[in-house]
Amino acid sequence: MENTLKSYIPSAAIPQIMALLDHDDLTVKIKTERKTRHGDYRRLPNGKHEITINSNLNSYRFLITLIHEIAHFEAYKAFGKHIKPHGKAWKHTFQKLMLPFLNPAIFPMDLLPLLANHFKNPKASSDTDIKLAFALKQFDPQNDKTYVFEIPFGQHFKLYNGKVFKKGNKRVKRIECIEIKTGKLYLFNPNAEVDAIND
Repeated sequence: MENTLKSYIPSAAIPQIMALLDHDDLTVKIKTERKTRHGDYRRLPNGKHEITINSNLNSYRFLITLIHEIAHFEAYKAFGKHIKPHGKAWKHTFQKLMLPFLNPAIFPMDLLPLLANHFKNPKASSDTDIKLAFALKQFDPQNDKTYVFEIPFGQHFKLYNGKVFKKGNKRVKRIECIEIKTGKLYLFNPNAEVDAIND
């Protein structure tokens, strides 16, 4: 596992991560990209536990996602199966596990203040923290995608699944977009990556 993870997370984080993963009943699997999640945790029918992480994440997002999922495992062990998936027990566990990693040997200096702010009250997904999500995306490989917040009002754009939307008004944290085919209203994360359609 150590040799595999060396390809995915900052090398300075390896010893601490291996210590967290040192459990006979916990396995980590690396998956091809899933559009709806970066990773997940589940308890298997045989009583063992499995974490899966998307292979296409940059090293910093991969590390945050891995610790996020380890926190689910640790919270389950400490507090039992009836806790809320992203409730207080998980948040506290995630904060405690993440703290030793928040240093410049592991993360770039410009990410550290954003991470420190995020971990005052971690959310179910770092993608909902607009500033942090945007900063993390700067470490992704370049592509020809456009962020929803960059699309002009009223312009059309397309998702990976082929659905076409028209950009509408901005709410507090999300952007209203109408699906052209159905007329349904959807709320988009401003940092969602889409294909602009030049009308």
